[in-house]
Amino acid sequence: MFTCRLPWWRSSATCKPWQSGRFLPRVWETCQPPSRKAISTTVGQGQQVGTQEKQVLEDREMPLTRRETETLFQEQPQTGNQYLEDALLRSYLKTHLPPKVLEEVNQDLERFGNHLLTKIKPLGWECELNPPVFRQYDAWGQRVDHIITCLAWRRMKEIAAEEGLIAEAYERRYSNWSRLHQAVKLYLFSSSSGGFNCPLAMTDGAAKVIESLGIPGSLKNAFDHLTSRDPKKFWTSGQWMTERRGGSDVANGTETVARKQPDGTYRLYGFKWFTSAADSDVTLTLARVVDAEGQVKQGSSGLSLFFLKVRDEEGKLNSIQVQRLKDKLGTRQMATAELWLDGAKAELISAEGRGVAAISNMLNITRIHNVIGAVASMRRMISLSREYARRRVAFGKLLKDHPLHVQTIARMEVLSIWEGTTNILSLDVLRSLTKSQGQVMAVFFSTVQKKLELASSTVKLEPAVKQTQDAISSLAQFTQAAGSKGAVTMELAARDFSYTLARIYAGALLIEHAARPDASSTDISAARRWCNQELCPVATELGNSSYEAEEALTDSALVYEGSPACSSCL
Repeated sequence: MFTCRLPWWRSSATCKPWQSGRFLPRVWETCQPPSRKAISTTVGQGQQVGTQEKQVLEDREMPLTRRETETLFQEQPQTGNQYLEDALLRSYLKTHLPPKVLEEVNQDLERFGNHLLTKIKPLGWECELNPPVFRQYDAWGQRVDHIITCLAWRRMKEIAAEEGLIAEAYERRYSNWSRLHQAVKLYLFSSSSGGFNCPLAMTDGAAKVIESLGIPGSLKNAFDHLTSRDPKKFWTSGQWMTERRGGSDVANGTETVARKQPDGTYRLYGFKWFTSAADSDVTLTLARVVDAEGQVKQGSSGLSLFFLKVRDEEGKLNSIQVQRLKDKLGTRQMATAELWLDGAKAELISAEGRGVAAISNMLNITRIHNVIGAVASMRRMISLSREYARRRVAFGKLLKDHPLHVQTIARMEVLSIWEGTTNILSLDVLRSLTKSQGQVMAVFFSTVQKKLELASSTVKLEPAVKQTQDAISSLAQFTQAAGSKGAVTMELAARDFSYTLARIYAGALLIEHAARPDASSTDISAARRWCNQELCPVATELGNSSYEAEEALTDSALVYEGSPACSSCL
Protein backbone atom coordinates (compact mmCIF):
# COMPACT_ATOMS: atom_id res chain seq x y z
CA MET A 1 0.00 0.00 0.00
CA PHE A 2 1.15 3.54 -0.74
CA THR A 3 2.49 5.21 2.39
CA CYS A 4 1.06 8.63 3.21
CA ARG A 5 3.92 10.89 4.35
CA LEU A 6 3.55 14.35 5.86
CA PRO A 7 6.03 17.20 6.25
CA TRP A 8 8.00 17.04 9.51
CA TRP A 9 5.96 19.84 11.07
CA ARG A 10 2.77 17.78 10.60
CA SER A 11 4.24 14.38 11.42
CA SER A 12 2.09 13.93 14.53
CA ALA A 13 -1.20 14.59 12.74
CA THR A 14 -3.57 11.72 12.13
CA CYS A 15 -5.14 13.17 8.95
CA LYS A 16 -3.57 12.72 5.50
CA PRO A 17 -4.14 15.79 3.28
CA TRP A 18 -5.19 13.78 0.24
CA GLN A 19 -7.46 11.23 1.82
CA SER A 20 -10.78 13.09 1.49
CA GLY A 21 -10.89 13.26 -2.32
CA ARG A 22 -13.64 11.06 -3.66
CA PHE A 23 -12.01 10.48 -7.04
CA LEU A 24 -8.89 8.79 -5.61
CA PRO A 25 -7.94 5.20 -6.60
CA ARG A 26 -9.55 2.50 -4.48
CA VAL A 27 -6.21 1.52 -2.98
CA TRP A 28 -6.10 4.85 -1.12
CA GLU A 29 -9.45 4.30 0.56
CA THR A 30 -7.65 2.40 3.29
CA CYS A 31 -6.48 5.80 4.56
CA GLN A 32 -9.19 6.27 7.16
CA PRO A 33 -10.64 9.66 8.20
CA PRO A 34 -9.41 10.90 11.58
CA SER A 35 -11.33 9.60 14.54
CA ARG A 36 -13.59 11.79 16.65
CA LYS A 37 -11.13 11.35 19.47
CA ALA A 38 -8.23 12.63 17.40
CA ILE A 39 -10.09 15.73 16.33
CA SER A 40 -11.41 16.43 19.78
CA THR A 41 -7.92 16.20 21.22
CA THR A 42 -6.52 18.64 18.68
CA VAL A 43 -9.27 21.19 18.98
CA GLY A 44 -9.85 20.80 22.67
CA GLN A 45 -6.46 22.09 23.81
CA GLY A 46 -7.54 25.12 25.79
CA GLN A 47 -10.32 26.08 23.34
CA GLN A 48 -14.09 25.98 23.50
CA VAL A 49 -15.79 25.03 20.25
CA GLY A 50 -19.35 26.25 19.68
CA THR A 51 -22.22 24.00 18.68
CA GLN A 52 -22.02 25.10 15.06
CA GLU A 53 -18.29 24.45 14.92
CA LYS A 54 -18.73 20.98 16.44
CA GLN A 55 -21.26 20.22 13.71
CA VAL A 56 -18.68 21.20 11.09
CA LEU A 57 -16.22 18.72 12.57
CA GLU A 58 -18.85 16.00 12.77
CA ASP A 59 -19.82 16.55 9.14
CA ARG A 60 -16.21 15.99 8.17
CA GLU A 61 -16.35 12.56 9.84
CA MET A 62 -19.05 11.22 7.52
CA PRO A 63 -18.15 7.83 6.05
CA LEU A 64 -16.69 8.13 2.59
CA THR A 65 -19.67 6.35 1.04
CA ARG A 66 -22.02 9.05 2.36
CA ARG A 67 -19.76 11.90 1.34
CA GLU A 68 -19.64 10.56 -2.21
CA THR A 69 -23.29 11.56 -2.58
CA GLU A 70 -22.68 15.13 -1.42
CA THR A 71 -22.29 17.84 -4.06
CA LEU A 72 -20.46 20.30 -1.83
CA PHE A 73 -18.32 19.61 1.21
CA GLN A 74 -17.75 23.15 2.41
CA GLU A 75 -20.36 25.21 4.23
CA GLN A 76 -20.80 28.71 2.80
CA PRO A 77 -19.69 31.50 5.13
CA GLN A 78 -22.57 33.72 6.19
CA THR A 79 -22.38 37.22 7.61
CA GLY A 80 -24.99 38.99 9.68
CA ASN A 81 -25.88 42.66 10.12
CA GLN A 82 -22.71 44.35 8.90
CA TYR A 83 -23.26 47.39 11.09
CA LEU A 84 -23.69 45.41 14.29
CA GLU A 85 -20.68 43.22 13.44
CA ASP A 86 -18.34 46.17 12.83
CA ALA A 87 -17.04 46.94 16.32
CA LEU A 88 -14.58 49.60 15.17
CA LEU A 89 -17.20 51.53 13.23
CA ARG A 90 -19.62 51.54 16.14
CA SER A 91 -16.96 52.64 18.62
CA TYR A 92 -15.87 55.42 16.25
CA LEU A 93 -19.41 56.78 15.98
CA LYS A 94 -19.87 56.52 19.74
CA THR A 95 -16.71 58.57 20.24
CA HIS A 96 -17.39 61.32 17.71
CA LEU A 97 -21.15 61.82 17.40
CA PRO A 98 -23.15 63.92 19.87
CA PRO A 99 -25.38 61.66 22.05
CA LYS A 100 -28.69 62.67 20.47
CA VAL A 101 -27.32 62.30 16.93
CA LEU A 102 -25.73 58.97 17.85
CA GLU A 103 -29.03 57.62 19.13
CA GLU A 104 -30.88 58.41 15.91
CA VAL A 105 -28.05 57.42 13.58
CA ASN A 106 -27.48 54.15 15.44
CA GLN A 107 -31.14 53.17 15.05
CA ASP A 108 -31.12 54.03 11.36
CA LEU A 109 -27.90 52.12 10.65
CA GLU A 110 -29.05 49.01 12.54
CA ARG A 111 -32.31 49.06 10.54
CA PHE A 112 -30.38 49.62 7.31
CA GLY A 113 -28.03 46.73 8.13
CA ASN A 114 -30.99 44.37 8.42
CA HIS A 115 -32.49 45.73 5.20
CA LEU A 116 -29.20 45.09 3.40
CA LEU A 117 -29.18 41.52 4.56
CA THR A 118 -32.77 40.64 3.68
CA LYS A 119 -33.60 42.80 0.65
CA ILE A 120 -30.64 44.60 -0.89
CA LYS A 121 -28.04 41.82 -0.96
CA PRO A 122 -30.23 39.51 -3.12
CA LEU A 123 -30.81 42.39 -5.54
CA GLY A 124 -27.06 42.93 -5.72
CA TRP A 125 -26.57 39.33 -6.84
CA GLU A 126 -29.21 39.80 -9.52
CA CYS A 127 -27.30 42.82 -10.81
CA GLU A 128 -24.12 40.74 -10.92
CA LEU A 129 -25.85 37.98 -12.89
CA ASN A 130 -27.78 40.27 -15.26
CA PRO A 131 -25.49 42.98 -16.67
CA PRO A 132 -26.93 45.59 -19.05
CA VAL A 133 -27.42 44.81 -22.73
CA PHE A 134 -27.50 47.15 -25.71
CA ARG A 135 -30.28 47.07 -28.27
CA GLN A 136 -29.23 49.29 -31.16
CA TYR A 137 -32.15 48.67 -33.55
CA ASP A 138 -35.76 47.67 -33.10
CA ALA A 139 -37.49 44.89 -35.01
CA TRP A 140 -38.25 47.27 -37.92
CA GLY A 141 -34.68 48.43 -38.41
CA GLN A 142 -35.18 51.76 -36.67
CA ARG A 143 -32.23 52.88 -34.57
CA VAL A 144 -33.23 53.11 -30.92
CA ASP A 145 -29.91 52.83 -29.00
CA HIS A 146 -31.67 51.37 -25.97
CA ILE A 147 -29.55 50.33 -22.98
CA ILE A 148 -31.54 47.70 -21.11
CA THR A 149 -30.86 47.23 -17.41
CA CYS A 150 -32.31 44.52 -15.19
CA LEU A 151 -35.21 45.03 -12.79
CA ALA A 152 -32.87 44.67 -9.78
CA TRP A 153 -30.67 47.53 -11.04
CA ARG A 154 -33.70 49.78 -11.39
CA ARG A 155 -34.87 48.75 -7.92
CA MET A 156 -31.45 49.74 -6.55
CA LYS A 157 -32.07 53.23 -7.86
CA GLU A 158 -35.38 53.38 -5.98
CA ILE A 159 -33.74 52.14 -2.78
CA ALA A 160 -30.97 54.73 -3.09
CA ALA A 161 -33.65 57.43 -3.12
CA GLU A 162 -35.72 55.92 -0.32
CA GLU A 163 -32.66 55.56 1.93
CA GLY A 164 -31.47 59.07 1.14
CA LEU A 165 -28.03 57.87 0.09
CA ILE A 166 -27.51 61.20 -1.69
CA ALA A 167 -30.17 63.32 -0.01
CA GLU A 168 -28.73 62.77 3.47
CA ALA A 169 -25.67 64.88 2.69
CA TYR A 170 -27.65 67.85 1.38
CA GLU A 171 -30.58 67.89 3.80
CA ARG A 172 -28.07 68.36 6.66
CA ARG A 173 -30.45 67.03 9.31
CA TYR A 174 -27.46 66.53 11.58
CA SER A 175 -25.51 69.59 10.49
CA ASN A 176 -21.88 68.68 9.77
CA TRP A 177 -22.51 65.09 10.89
CA SER A 178 -24.83 64.45 7.94
CA ARG A 179 -21.91 63.70 5.63
CA LEU A 180 -20.59 61.14 8.11
CA HIS A 181 -24.02 59.52 8.36
CA GLN A 182 -24.18 59.34 4.56
CA ALA A 183 -20.63 57.95 4.34
CA VAL A 184 -21.41 55.13 6.77
CA LYS A 185 -24.57 54.17 4.86
CA LEU A 186 -22.62 54.15 1.60
CA TYR A 187 -19.93 52.04 3.29
CA LEU A 188 -22.51 49.47 4.38
CA PHE A 189 -24.33 49.63 1.03
CA SER A 190 -21.29 49.34 -1.23
CA SER A 191 -20.55 45.61 -1.10
CA SER A 192 -24.21 44.66 -1.54
CA SER A 193 -25.08 47.28 -4.15
CA GLY A 194 -24.37 45.22 -7.26
CA GLY A 195 -22.25 48.10 -8.56
CA PHE A 196 -24.89 50.79 -8.06
CA ASN A 197 -22.55 52.63 -5.68
CA CYS A 198 -20.70 53.87 -8.78
CA PRO A 199 -23.51 55.99 -10.31
CA LEU A 200 -24.26 57.25 -6.79
CA ALA A 201 -20.70 58.60 -6.59
CA MET A 202 -21.20 60.63 -9.76
CA THR A 203 -24.69 61.72 -8.70
CA ASP A 204 -23.30 63.05 -5.42
CA GLY A 205 -20.50 64.74 -7.36
CA ALA A 206 -22.91 66.45 -9.75
CA ALA A 207 -25.05 67.68 -6.85
CA LYS A 208 -21.94 69.06 -5.15
CA VAL A 209 -20.90 70.94 -8.29
CA ILE A 210 -24.34 72.51 -8.64
CA GLU A 211 -24.38 73.43 -4.95
CA SER A 212 -20.92 74.96 -5.23
CA LEU A 213 -22.24 77.17 -8.05
CA GLY A 214 -24.93 78.50 -5.72
CA ILE A 215 -27.67 76.35 -7.30
CA PRO A 216 -28.44 78.64 -10.26
CA GLY A 217 -32.11 78.93 -11.20
CA SER A 218 -31.61 76.94 -14.37
CA LEU A 219 -30.18 74.05 -12.35
CA LYS A 220 -32.57 74.16 -9.39
CA ASN A 221 -34.82 71.51 -10.88
CA ALA A 222 -31.88 69.22 -11.59
CA PHE A 223 -30.50 69.65 -8.07
CA ASP A 224 -33.89 68.79 -6.58
CA HIS A 225 -34.05 65.60 -8.64
CA LEU A 226 -30.47 64.57 -7.82
CA THR A 227 -31.08 64.96 -4.08
CA SER A 228 -34.64 63.63 -3.94
CA ARG A 229 -35.90 60.83 -1.66
CA ASP A 230 -38.81 60.18 -4.02
CA PRO A 231 -37.98 57.17 -6.26
CA LYS A 232 -40.20 58.62 -9.00
CA LYS A 233 -38.26 61.88 -9.05
CA PHE A 234 -34.72 60.73 -8.27
CA TRP A 235 -32.11 61.22 -11.01
CA THR A 236 -28.64 59.80 -11.33
CA SER A 237 -25.78 61.54 -13.11
CA GLY A 238 -22.90 60.48 -15.30
CA GLN A 239 -19.43 62.00 -15.57
CA TRP A 240 -18.25 62.21 -19.19
CA MET A 241 -14.60 63.16 -19.34
CA THR A 242 -12.58 60.42 -21.05
CA GLU A 243 -12.20 60.52 -24.82
CA ARG A 244 -10.36 58.48 -27.43
CA ARG A 245 -6.88 59.18 -26.09
CA GLY A 246 -8.03 57.88 -22.72
CA GLY A 247 -6.35 58.45 -19.38
CA SER A 248 -6.36 61.40 -17.02
CA ASP A 249 -4.80 63.96 -19.39
CA VAL A 250 -8.10 65.68 -20.18
CA ALA A 251 -6.29 68.95 -20.88
CA ASN A 252 -4.80 67.50 -24.06
CA GLY A 253 -7.19 64.63 -24.66
CA THR A 254 -10.57 66.39 -24.88
CA GLU A 255 -11.75 66.82 -28.47
CA THR A 256 -15.45 67.50 -27.85
CA VAL A 257 -16.49 70.98 -28.99
CA ALA A 258 -19.44 73.19 -28.03
CA ARG A 259 -21.18 75.53 -30.46
CA LYS A 260 -23.27 78.35 -29.02
CA GLN A 261 -26.87 78.64 -30.24
CA PRO A 262 -29.00 81.80 -30.64
CA ASP A 263 -31.04 80.93 -27.53
CA GLY A 264 -27.90 80.83 -25.36
CA THR A 265 -27.68 77.04 -25.12
CA TYR A 266 -24.91 74.99 -26.70
CA ARG A 267 -24.71 72.00 -28.96
CA LEU A 268 -21.97 69.45 -28.24
CA TYR A 269 -20.12 67.45 -30.89
CA GLY A 270 -17.55 64.75 -30.25
CA PHE A 271 -16.83 61.22 -29.14
CA LYS A 272 -16.87 60.15 -25.49
CA TRP A 273 -14.88 56.93 -25.23
CA PHE A 274 -15.73 55.90 -21.66
CA THR A 275 -19.02 57.15 -20.18
CA SER A 276 -19.83 55.50 -16.85
CA ALA A 277 -23.48 55.08 -15.88
CA ALA A 278 -24.60 55.63 -19.45
CA ASP A 279 -28.17 54.88 -18.35
CA SER A 280 -28.19 57.95 -16.08
CA ASP A 281 -30.68 60.78 -16.48
CA VAL A 282 -28.20 63.66 -16.71
CA THR A 283 -24.47 64.22 -16.89
CA LEU A 284 -21.67 66.73 -16.53
CA THR A 285 -19.13 66.86 -19.34
CA LEU A 286 -16.17 68.90 -20.56
CA ALA A 287 -15.94 70.50 -23.99
CA ARG A 288 -14.12 73.30 -25.84
CA VAL A 289 -16.19 76.31 -26.88
CA VAL A 290 -15.86 77.23 -30.56
CA ASP A 291 -15.23 80.97 -30.98
CA ALA A 292 -16.60 83.31 -33.67
CA GLU A 293 -13.74 82.34 -36.00
CA GLY A 294 -14.45 78.66 -35.58
CA GLN A 295 -11.39 78.04 -33.42
CA VAL A 296 -11.00 76.37 -30.03
CA LYS A 297 -8.42 76.91 -27.33
CA GLN A 298 -6.25 73.95 -26.44
CA GLY A 299 -5.05 72.92 -22.98
CA SER A 300 -6.96 72.97 -19.71
CA SER A 301 -7.71 76.70 -20.05
CA GLY A 302 -9.81 75.88 -23.12
CA LEU A 303 -12.13 73.49 -21.30
CA SER A 304 -15.57 74.45 -20.02
CA LEU A 305 -18.12 72.47 -18.02
CA PHE A 306 -21.56 71.63 -19.38
CA PHE A 307 -24.74 70.10 -17.98
CA LEU A 308 -27.03 68.08 -20.21
CA LYS A 309 -29.99 65.75 -20.00
CA VAL A 310 -29.37 62.38 -21.63
CA ARG A 311 -32.92 62.17 -22.99
CA ASP A 312 -35.57 64.69 -23.90
CA GLU A 313 -39.09 64.93 -22.47
CA GLU A 314 -40.29 62.19 -24.84
CA GLY A 315 -37.56 59.78 -23.71
CA LYS A 316 -35.52 60.12 -26.91
CA LEU A 317 -31.76 60.46 -26.74
CA ASN A 318 -30.52 64.05 -26.79
CA SER A 319 -28.80 63.87 -30.20
CA ILE A 320 -26.61 61.12 -28.77
CA GLN A 321 -25.71 57.82 -30.42
CA VAL A 322 -24.54 54.81 -28.44
CA GLN A 323 -21.75 53.08 -30.31
CA ARG A 324 -21.39 50.12 -27.95
CA LEU A 325 -21.27 49.04 -24.33
CA LYS A 326 -17.81 48.45 -22.91
CA ASP A 327 -16.90 44.81 -22.33
CA LYS A 328 -15.00 45.33 -19.10
CA LEU A 329 -14.03 43.65 -15.86
CA GLY A 330 -15.00 44.68 -12.34
CA THR A 331 -17.98 46.96 -12.92
CA ARG A 332 -19.74 45.04 -15.66
CA GLN A 333 -23.07 45.45 -13.78
CA MET A 334 -23.03 49.14 -14.75
CA ALA A 335 -23.58 50.38 -18.29
CA THR A 336 -20.41 52.03 -19.55
CA ALA A 337 -20.59 53.09 -23.17
CA GLU A 338 -18.90 54.76 -26.11
CA LEU A 339 -21.07 57.70 -27.18
CA TRP A 340 -21.20 60.04 -30.14
CA LEU A 341 -22.47 63.52 -29.33
CA ASP A 342 -24.01 64.84 -32.53
CA GLY A 343 -25.44 68.19 -31.49
CA ALA A 344 -26.47 67.27 -27.95
CA LYS A 345 -28.23 70.22 -26.31
CA ALA A 346 -26.33 71.38 -23.22
CA GLU A 347 -26.00 74.27 -20.77
CA LEU A 348 -22.71 75.97 -19.95
CA ILE A 349 -22.46 75.96 -16.15
CA SER A 350 -18.89 77.08 -15.51
CA ALA A 351 -17.13 80.26 -16.52
CA GLU A 352 -15.77 79.73 -20.02
CA GLY A 353 -12.35 78.09 -19.77
CA ARG A 354 -12.85 77.15 -16.11
CA GLY A 355 -14.26 73.66 -16.65
CA VAL A 356 -11.48 71.75 -14.89
CA ALA A 357 -11.74 73.93 -11.78
CA ALA A 358 -15.54 73.57 -11.76
CA ILE A 359 -15.56 69.79 -12.16
CA SER A 360 -12.91 69.35 -9.45
CA ASN A 361 -15.71 69.39 -6.86
CA MET A 362 -17.16 66.36 -8.59
CA LEU A 363 -13.79 64.59 -8.68
CA ASN A 364 -13.23 65.22 -4.97
CA ILE A 365 -16.59 63.65 -4.14
CA THR A 366 -16.17 60.66 -6.47
CA ARG A 367 -12.73 59.98 -5.02
CA ILE A 368 -14.17 59.98 -1.50
CA HIS A 369 -16.83 57.54 -2.69
CA ASN A 370 -14.10 55.35 -4.14
CA VAL A 371 -12.22 55.36 -0.84
CA ILE A 372 -15.43 54.34 0.92
CA GLY A 373 -15.96 51.57 -1.63
CA ALA A 374 -12.38 50.33 -1.25
CA VAL A 375 -12.64 50.19 2.54
CA ALA A 376 -16.04 48.49 2.25
CA SER A 377 -14.57 45.81 -0.01
CA MET A 378 -11.72 45.21 2.41
CA ARG A 379 -14.16 44.94 5.29
CA ARG A 380 -16.33 42.53 3.30
CA MET A 381 -13.39 40.27 2.50
CA ILE A 382 -12.20 40.22 6.08
CA SER A 383 -15.73 39.50 7.29
CA LEU A 384 -16.10 36.57 4.90
CA SER A 385 -12.59 35.32 5.72
CA ARG A 386 -13.20 35.23 9.43
CA GLU A 387 -16.54 33.45 8.96
CA TYR A 388 -14.95 30.96 6.57
CA ALA A 389 -12.27 30.30 9.20
CA ARG A 390 -15.02 29.24 11.61
CA ARG A 391 -16.25 26.60 9.16
CA ARG A 392 -13.27 25.29 7.20
CA VAL A 393 -11.39 22.33 8.69
CA ALA A 394 -7.78 21.71 7.68
CA PHE A 395 -5.29 19.35 9.32
CA GLY A 396 -7.74 18.30 11.99
CA LYS A 397 -8.98 21.67 13.22
CA LEU A 398 -10.78 24.80 12.15
CA LEU A 399 -8.80 27.51 10.38
CA LYS A 400 -9.58 29.92 13.20
CA ASP A 401 -7.57 27.64 15.49
CA HIS A 402 -4.44 27.90 13.32
CA PRO A 403 -2.50 30.89 14.73
CA LEU A 404 -0.71 31.62 11.43
CA HIS A 405 -4.00 31.81 9.52
CA VAL A 406 -5.51 34.20 12.05
CA GLN A 407 -2.35 36.30 11.98
CA THR A 408 -2.69 36.63 8.21
CA ILE A 409 -6.27 37.84 8.52
CA ALA A 410 -5.21 40.30 11.22
CA ARG A 411 -2.64 41.79 8.85
CA MET A 412 -4.98 42.15 5.86
CA GLU A 413 -5.14 45.55 4.25
CA VAL A 414 -6.11 44.43 0.07
CA LEU A 415 -7.26 47.54 -2.08
CA SER A 416 -6.47 51.03 -3.64
CA ILE A 417 -9.00 53.42 -5.09
CA TRP A 418 -9.36 53.55 -8.87
CA GLU A 419 -10.56 57.11 -9.42
CA GLY A 420 -7.27 58.14 -10.97
CA THR A 421 -4.11 56.03 -10.70
CA THR A 422 -1.86 56.42 -7.66
CA ASN A 423 0.59 58.31 -9.86
CA ILE A 424 -2.03 60.86 -10.91
CA LEU A 425 -3.34 61.23 -7.36
CA SER A 426 0.20 61.66 -6.02
CA LEU A 427 0.97 64.43 -8.50
CA ASP A 428 -2.32 66.08 -7.51
CA VAL A 429 -1.09 66.05 -3.90
CA LEU A 430 2.12 67.83 -4.92
CA ARG A 431 0.21 70.45 -6.91
CA SER A 432 -2.11 71.15 -3.98
CA LEU A 433 0.80 71.52 -1.57
CA THR A 434 2.61 73.85 -3.96
CA LYS A 435 -0.44 76.09 -4.27
CA SER A 436 -0.68 76.40 -0.48
CA GLN A 437 2.96 77.53 -0.22
CA GLY A 438 3.62 75.22 2.70
CA GLN A 439 0.49 76.02 4.72
CA VAL A 440 -1.05 72.59 4.18
CA MET A 441 2.06 70.83 5.50
CA ALA A 442 2.09 73.08 8.57
CA VAL A 443 -1.52 72.11 9.31
CA PHE A 444 -0.69 68.44 8.71
CA PHE A 445 2.19 68.48 11.19
CA SER A 446 0.25 70.35 13.88
CA THR A 447 -2.82 68.10 13.51
CA VAL A 448 -0.78 64.93 13.86
CA GLN A 449 1.08 66.29 16.89
CA LYS A 450 -2.19 67.15 18.65
CA LYS A 451 -3.50 63.63 18.12
CA LEU A 452 -0.28 62.14 19.48
CA GLU A 453 -0.42 64.36 22.57
CA LEU A 454 -3.74 62.74 23.49
CA ALA A 455 -1.91 59.44 23.87
CA SER A 456 1.02 60.74 25.88
CA SER A 457 -0.27 59.17 29.12
CA THR A 458 -1.10 55.75 27.66
CA VAL A 459 1.87 53.54 28.40
CA LYS A 460 0.94 50.78 25.95
CA LEU A 461 0.89 53.30 23.09
CA GLU A 462 4.34 54.72 23.79
CA PRO A 463 6.08 52.63 21.07
CA ALA A 464 3.51 53.63 18.46
CA VAL A 465 3.70 57.31 19.47
CA LYS A 466 7.51 57.28 19.26
CA GLN A 467 7.48 55.58 15.85
CA THR A 468 5.04 58.18 14.53
CA GLN A 469 7.02 61.08 15.98
CA ASP A 470 10.20 59.72 14.40
CA ALA A 471 8.37 59.49 11.08
CA ILE A 472 7.22 63.11 11.39
CA SER A 473 10.79 64.23 12.05
CA SER A 474 12.00 62.29 9.00
CA LEU A 475 9.24 63.80 6.87
CA ALA A 476 10.12 67.31 8.04
CA GLN A 477 13.75 66.70 7.10
CA PHE A 478 12.65 65.43 3.69
CA THR A 479 10.51 68.50 2.97
CA GLN A 480 13.44 70.77 3.85
CA ALA A 481 15.88 68.78 1.71
CA ALA A 482 13.44 68.52 -1.18
CA GLY A 483 13.28 72.29 -1.45
CA SER A 484 16.79 72.33 -2.90
CA LYS A 485 16.06 69.49 -5.33
CA GLY A 486 14.77 69.76 -8.86
CA ALA A 487 11.38 68.95 -10.32
CA VAL A 488 12.50 65.48 -11.39
CA THR A 489 13.32 64.58 -7.78
CA MET A 490 9.89 65.59 -6.53
CA GLU A 491 8.11 63.78 -9.35
CA LEU A 492 10.02 60.58 -8.62
CA ALA A 493 9.24 60.98 -4.92
CA ALA A 494 5.54 61.77 -5.42
CA ARG A 495 4.09 58.31 -4.70
CA ASP A 496 6.31 57.61 -1.71
CA PHE A 497 5.57 61.10 -0.40
CA SER A 498 1.80 60.59 -0.66
CA TYR A 499 2.01 57.18 0.96
CA THR A 500 4.08 58.71 3.75
CA LEU A 501 1.39 61.30 4.44
CA ALA A 502 -1.28 58.59 4.41
CA ARG A 503 0.59 56.19 6.69
CA ILE A 504 1.52 58.83 9.25
CA TYR A 505 -2.00 60.27 9.37
CA ALA A 506 -3.62 56.82 9.55
CA GLY A 507 -1.27 55.98 12.41
CA ALA A 508 -2.20 59.18 14.23
CA LEU A 509 -5.92 58.41 13.84
CA LEU A 510 -5.47 54.88 15.16
CA ILE A 511 -3.45 56.17 18.11
CA GLU A 512 -6.09 58.81 18.84
CA HIS A 513 -8.80 56.15 18.80
CA ALA A 514 -6.77 53.81 21.02
CA ALA A 515 -6.11 56.60 23.56
CA ARG A 516 -9.78 56.85 24.54
CA PRO A 517 -10.58 55.93 28.16
CA ASP A 518 -12.84 53.10 27.00
CA ALA A 519 -10.53 51.86 24.25
CA SER A 520 -10.21 48.08 23.93
CA SER A 521 -7.05 46.03 23.76
CA THR A 522 -7.71 45.46 20.06
CA ASP A 523 -7.76 49.24 19.48
CA ILE A 524 -4.30 49.47 21.03
CA SER A 525 -3.08 46.44 19.09
CA ALA A 526 -4.29 47.89 15.78
CA ALA A 527 -2.43 51.17 16.41
CA ARG A 528 0.76 49.40 17.38
CA ARG A 529 0.63 47.03 14.41
CA TRP A 530 0.12 49.87 11.96
CA CYS A 531 2.96 51.94 13.37
CA ASN A 532 5.36 49.00 13.23
CA GLN A 533 5.64 49.40 9.46
CA GLU A 534 7.80 51.94 7.65
CA LEU A 535 5.81 55.15 8.15
CA CYS A 536 8.11 57.45 6.17
CA PRO A 537 9.26 55.58 3.06
CA VAL A 538 10.01 58.83 1.25
CA ALA A 539 12.83 59.71 3.65
CA THR A 540 14.30 56.21 3.40
CA GLU A 541 14.29 56.28 -0.39
CA LEU A 542 15.76 59.78 -0.45
CA GLY A 543 18.63 58.47 1.63
CA ASN A 544 19.03 55.65 -0.89
CA SER A 545 19.33 58.23 -3.72
CA SER A 546 16.23 56.76 -5.37
CA TYR A 547 15.02 60.14 -6.60
CA GLU A 548 18.11 61.32 -8.46
CA ALA A 549 17.86 62.04 -12.19
CA GLU A 550 20.42 59.31 -12.87
CA GLU A 551 18.12 56.84 -11.13
CA ALA A 552 15.37 57.63 -13.63
CA LEU A 553 17.71 56.66 -16.46
CA THR A 554 18.59 53.46 -14.64
CA ASP A 555 14.89 52.69 -14.18
CA SER A 556 14.31 53.12 -17.90
CA ALA A 557 17.24 50.87 -18.78
CA LEU A 558 16.05 48.22 -16.34
CA VAL A 559 12.49 48.24 -17.68
CA TYR A 560 13.40 48.23 -21.37
CA GLU A 561 16.49 46.02 -21.29
CA GLY A 562 16.35 43.72 -24.29
CA SER A 563 13.56 45.63 -26.06
CA PRO A 564 13.90 47.74 -29.24
CA ALA A 565 13.30 50.85 -27.11
CA CYS A 566 16.41 50.21 -25.03
CA SER A 567 18.81 52.03 -27.36
CA SER A 568 16.87 55.29 -26.87
CA CYS A 569 16.93 55.15 -23.08
CA LEU A 570 20.66 54.63 -22.51
